[in-house]
Amino acid sequence: MWFDPICPWAWITSRWLLEVERVREVEIRFHVMSLSVLNEGRDVPKQYQDLMQEGWGPVRVCIAAQQRYGSDAVGKLYSALGTRIHLGKEQLGPELFAAALTDAGLDPELAAAAEDTGLDPALRESHEAGMRPVGTEVGTPVIHAPGPDGRQVAFFGPVVTPAPKGEAAGRLWDGVLLVAGTPGFFELKRSRDVDPIFS
Repeated sequence: MWFDPICPWAWITSRWLLEVERVREVEIRFHVMSLSVLNEGRDVPKQYQDLMQEGWGPVRVCIAAQQRYGSDAVGKLYSALGTRIHLGKEQLGPELFAAALTDAGLDPELAAAAEDTGLDPALRESHEAGMRPVGTEVGTPVIHAPGPDGRQVAFFGPVVTPAPKGEAAGRLWDGVLLVAGTPGFFELKRSRDVDPIFS
């Protein structure tokens, strides 16, 4: 799963995937994408522009953690960041980053990576790896998985709230793989009428 820590919908999808891991033969690996990279040069409202400016920090911290500790650290840090951002409603910034790193058992000094533009090439590489199979008309979450015939399928979503639990999570996974693995299948959508539910 490719995620941006600031996206509440990706956070809910990630919690669903961890539930899927309990009920299906699936191993979830987390990778970084960036809504700030995705929206560069796009005409977006001022409030969203401000969020995109703030959004560079947490993804750089995730890349720094990956470089120092390896890919397994990314999922731990994402859980810690998401818990503070989406459940705790904490303000993005050095204090949140240091606290999340500590929660994940990682060096809190990595919080300084939020301002390190030298991490941007690696961030862009991770972002591109996630987005290449699905295109740039989607955001996060993006999932890559083996399809029914064993070949990789990639898709945006699912956008769901709240995250299904137990066998309901498994059934959603089965259905998502079924439609994503259908040649020529592109979209299934309806209007959102509720805000993210984090329970």
